[in-house]
Amino acid sequence: MKMPQFDYACPSSLEEAIQLLSDNEGAKVLSGGQSLLPLLAFRMAQPTLLVDIQKLAGMDRIEISADGLRVGARVRWCQIEDDKRLATAHPLFQFMINHVAHYQIRNRGTVGGSLAHADPSAEMPGVARVCDCDIVAVGNAGERVIKAADFFVAALETSLQEDEIITEVRFPPWPSGRRWAFHEFARRRGDFAIAGVAVFFDIGSDGVIADAHVGVIGAGDTPIRLDAVEQLLNGQRLDEELIGRARHLASETVDPQSDIHAAGDYRKSLVGTLTARGLRDAASSGAVK
Repeated sequence: MKMPQFDYACPSSLEEAIQLLSDNEGAKVLSGGQSLLPLLAFRMAQPTLLVDIQKLAGMDRIEISADGLRVGARVRWCQIEDDKRLATAHPLFQFMINHVAHYQIRNRGTVGGSLAHADPSAEMPGVARVCDCDIVAVGNAGERVIKAADFFVAALETSLQEDEIITEVRFPPWPSGRRWAFHEFARRRGDFAIAGVAVFFDIGSDGVIADAHVGVIGAGDTPIRLDAVEQLLNGQRLDEELIGRARHLASETVDPQSDIHAAGDYRKSLVGTLTARGLRDAASSGAVK
């Protein structure tokens, strides 16, 4: 299909971009375009104006400090893949990129674009949710720091205001020795996940789990944290009996809908399977390669 008619602007400052969004009802931000352009082609989105943010300075940086990881909204997936610092600064975040679409899309797709699109099967929203990220947005009212738990409202819907632009994502510090894993299942590599699970936790000198995080994509209208599974894991020693209980609880906690890709009951079972697989991998090596 042909794209609808729209105006185009490529501002050179964040202030100018925000003003364009404020002055033009129905305007949309264009970052990498890997989600928005297909929507335009299928006439599923018909903005009056595209505000291209490619010239905005300072939004394509990856910064690592004792306070954690800061990723600019225009950082592309290929930058994350190639940044060797992330192997220790945040290995879960970097490994997740292996599952994002295909290399052509990873060369153009951006962190901020994925978050703003808010597809519940996409990897970036899921990792932001499970890692307790702060999403920074700027609009006419100034800067707003939004918890990932509050950012995703429904499928393809966020708490962003119409004049707000995501500028960066902030990850909490990642301790050395943290155990983690990421698994997802798709019909073909690079497709959106039918379901995916990210897990991480710390283990003390006594062998007891602390600060367990379990996140799920593809099993709801937004990325999900499995609070009940996390509570089950915390304070326990990981063994097959505990993994079995976590697997069952993970399946029972989610309530996915059926669609053309998979039945809801299949997704429920898959979430349990991926949770168990992730826990085993995290316990044995702290990584999945």
